[in-house]
Amino acid sequence: MAELHDFTLASARDALKAREISALELTEAHLEAIEKLDDRLNSFITRTPELAREQARRADEALARGEGGKLCGIPLGIKDLFATKGTRTTAASRILSNFIPPYESTVTANLQKDGGVFLGKLNLDEFAMGSTNLTSAFGGVENPWKYSDSDARLVPGGSSGGSAAAVAAGLVLGATGTDTGGSIRQPAAFCGIAGIKPTYGRCSRFGTVAFASSLDQAGPMARTLQDCAIMLESMAGFDPKDATSVDVPVPDYEAALGRGVKGMRVGIPREYRLAGLDPEIDALWEQGIAWLKEAGVEIVDVSLPHTRYGLPTYYIVALAEASSNLARYDGVRFGERQMRDTLDGMYEATRAAGFGDEVKRRILLGTYVLSSGYYDAYYLRAQKVRTLLRQDFQKAFEKVDVLLTPTAPSGAFAWDEKPTDPIQVYLNDVFTVPASLAGVPALSVPAGLNSRGVPLGLQLIGRDFEEETLLAAGHVLEQAANFTHRPTLHAGGAA
Repeated sequence: MAELHDFTLASARDALKAREISALELTEAHLEAIEKLDDRLNSFITRTPELAREQARRADEALARGEGGKLCGIPLGIKDLFATKGTRTTAASRILSNFIPPYESTVTANLQKDGGVFLGKLNLDEFAMGSTNLTSAFGGVENPWKYSDSDARLVPGGSSGGSAAAVAAGLVLGATGTDTGGSIRQPAAFCGIAGIKPTYGRCSRFGTVAFASSLDQAGPMARTLQDCAIMLESMAGFDPKDATSVDVPVPDYEAALGRGVKGMRVGIPREYRLAGLDPEIDALWEQGIAWLKEAGVEIVDVSLPHTRYGLPTYYIVALAEASSNLARYDGVRFGERQMRDTLDGMYEATRAAGFGDEVKRRILLGTYVLSSGYYDAYYLRAQKVRTLLRQDFQKAFEKVDVLLTPTAPSGAFAWDEKPTDPIQVYLNDVFTVPASLAGVPALSVPAGLNSRGVPLGLQLIGRDFEEETLLAAGHVLEQAANFTHRPTLHAGGAA
């Protein structure tokens, strides 16, 4: 069934509707690929083959009647941060290792309503806290790409590393991700796929395990922007169960791909030209500018002066919210309980055993910045800077339609190259964090390979709820880059 792995989500959708293939046949091919490759990649935490087969059978029945939603029969992977009724949801943490939700997240319910076939729950950094997907309690994820000169295991990026790796390896046709500070865009760049962080409020957060509630946003990850557009239309929409969900119409994102960009103004933020930026990243950025110029856009120099404070602001706000959100995992309300003689002893033992080092670090830092005497000095000041940063974007978008930047400051690196200083890992998010703080939409497209043969991505950032404009500009970059490379480890290929 190797040829079935050549489908994109869009082409598989069309073949299913034309009855050229069956949903069950397509599902079996992907389940076979998971069996073949995932013991090595470790992109799945929980596999759900029987559920997938049942959903595929129902999809075939709907298609035979000429019915079925836009994702009818499409094999998908779900980041293990989304609650799935009756299927284990762990957030990649020991503390939730046996949690089976009695409810469904709105995003996954929307995907199921449109006929998506769920192959399982995908690995991530624990509670979405990380940029490498090495903090998972269920083991790290291996990027299916390899250096051209080494067999070293590479990180897939994080926190949605399992989603990115599974898509890149052809184990699923699309996957859900969540993006708090770059957790869709950075792993998409590292794994050579497309990913979209929608405007904050575009997709419901109901049923999604919270990291930082004012930043978390669900989004699609797939091989192409067309595939992402199809998924996003299904995932998005107003949800009265989420107080931050915004009641705005969901457009036909797929139709936006062909709108063209002639006359569009594209901003290049001067503050993103960091001292010591990798020359290969800078060269790719210049190539992206050239591609857009050739398509008829106007390139405009813009300034986002407060983005230089983006990383410290993000790691104060996000960690403060994480400290609050993770208080519920105490062995009483949620979490695997460690029995002790006293209540305080039970709390301490439960959280000590249940949380990994990175999560503990972030809880401690978040609690510190919220504590008496430090709240004003750190958290309140960070919120003020966040407001200034959002105003920078608003002023820039008075002059331009979208912004073009690199997605990440490097390509994927090896597991054993991981810096021992957590701050160095946090720097992976330097280009993605500002858009998250501002709440504006952003996407990443694969645009080339570096000298060691691993993917590099370009990022586009847009105005609130103007994902269509981003998709139009991104499609131009995607076509110009013509990124047809496949990773070393992929379905139908090497194992």
